Amino acid sequence: MDIVYIRDLRIETTIGIYEWERQIRQVVRLDLEMGTDIRAGAVSDRIEDVLNYKAVAKRIIQLVENNELTLVEALAERIAATVMEEFHVPWLRLTLGKPGAVRGSREVGVTIERGERG
Repeated sequence: MDIVYIRDLRIETTIGIYEWERQIRQVVRLDLEMGTDIRAGAVSDRIEDVLNYKAVAKRIIQLVENNELTLVEALAERIAATVMEEFHVPWLRLTLGKPGAVRGSREVGVTIERGERG
């Protein structure tokens, strides 16, 4: 299995459990690794034959910018399910963080792994 990745994607959204967090936009940071097979695209040199990371990033940005969930855990699950379903990704690892959410830490968040790594 090959891995296509997106690192340090930063997106503004509404996220959080506190009322004041529901009134502002905050940045979340995302790292994503997606299992795929790049061999067909390596031979053809055509974007249609590979997992298009730009299309994946655009879809994630659209999803996160319009988020109404409160927990990063719920948002991570929604992102993972969307990527796996819409882009036919059999396995992924996603880290979703909230920079500055806890005083004294650079970032807090979750890392999830979904699907079968072949």
